[in-house]
Amino acid sequence: MSDPVTTLAADEAAMAGLLAELIRIPSVGGSPAEATILVRLAEWLRAEGFEVDHWPVPMDTLTSSPDFPGMEVPRDQAWGLVARLPGTGGGRSLMLNGHVDVVPPGDLDAWSAEPYSGLVKDGRVYGRGACDMKGGLVAQLFALRALRRTRLRGDVLLACVMGEEDGGLGSYALLDRGWRADACVIAEPTGLDVVPANAGALTFRLRITGRAAHAARRDTGVSAVEKFWPVFAALRRLESRRNTDVDPLMRRWRLPYAIEVGTIRGGDWSSSVPGALTAEGRIGVALDETPDATREALEKAVSAACAADDWLSDNPVTVEWWGGQYAAGRLPSDDGGLLRHLTEAHTAVTGVSPRSWGAPFGSDLRLLTAGGIPTVQYGPGDIDHAHGPNEFVSLADVVTAAQTMTTLALAHCEAY
Repeated sequence: MSDPVTTLAADEAAMAGLLAELIRIPSVGGSPAEATILVRLAEWLRAEGFEVDHWPVPMDTLTSSPDFPGMEVPRDQAWGLVARLPGTGGGRSLMLNGHVDVVPPGDLDAWSAEPYSGLVKDGRVYGRGACDMKGGLVAQLFALRALRRTRLRGDVLLACVMGEEDGGLGSYALLDRGWRADACVIAEPTGLDVVPANAGALTFRLRITGRAAHAARRDTGVSAVEKFWPVFAALRRLESRRNTDVDPLMRRWRLPYAIEVGTIRGGDWSSSVPGALTAEGRIGVALDETPDATREALEKAVSAACAADDWLSDNPVTVEWWGGQYAAGRLPSDDGGLLRHLTEAHTAVTGVSPRSWGAPFGSDLRLLTAGGIPTVQYGPGDIDHAHGPNEFVSLADVVTAAQTMTTLALAHCEAY
């Protein structure tokens, strides 16, 4: 029997072809293509001979659950997809988890090529989602395919999930479906480092009330834009306090728990004093901090800013929590050897021990660990290349990730 890890080196062209095909499906969160790509993946997995569970997600039931992780884009329907390579029995199971949804391409003029081209050039594949995280998903697909050449005691599952970018609908749905494993690897773009923890992120909305007036008599009105500044300054001071003493895993980052206001909408006429402003943003949740504690910290900072201002003390800013609500997550210390096996697998493939750090962004790790599945993040691509123009992933890193996850499964699921 051929070595499944070695044979993956010959699959680079096939990986590039499938990755380019998946990039050409513009699976922006909430778009019809989010379901289309799952249909294509289900076809690929069935053609490769795997057991496939492809089901409609019960949206009404899930979204009404008190612990539903939230959504930022509307969806009338969603789908789940899990493939299974059954073991012979008696071994530990492993889940490989990859999300299919991508963020919008942004400014098209900033791209050197069409965002969904799937351009393959100089050992890289370009396009929205190449790095985050279709490259990692393709590595998982080919790892699963390579493992057919082995005999494992434990099952290997591959979960292709939607809705990760705006809350985690897909992983939440697979847990609701009853899918579980003894360990999980999410193929987020970690630069092939091992990431056993990540910060959370909560989405907030601020509503500031002013008093509209003609701009020629602005002294008779109160600008909601002007009243936003002390609130914004308070958020920057809060951010500084929250990043002064952080967990050692997060010290790689200057701002592991960032606070940012991403959208501002105010006023309705250029010659009027704006009477209202709405600002939306996100706040990072610290490791081992509850989302409720994070919300309380932001609400207190906003309240203090209002109390220090004559107008805002009588017209306080309202804070709303909406959209994706990501708790922080951490691999439990009782991980069944997952961290050790993954570290050893990467070292065996590359000859170099991977670094380990905590990520400043939210992911499905917190849902899976909360569901009792020890989970780490490991995948090709650099997070600095995600969500921006000319996003790309190295094909060599995709192959390395596939080899590492195959090596991990051989140890964790007990090849014989």
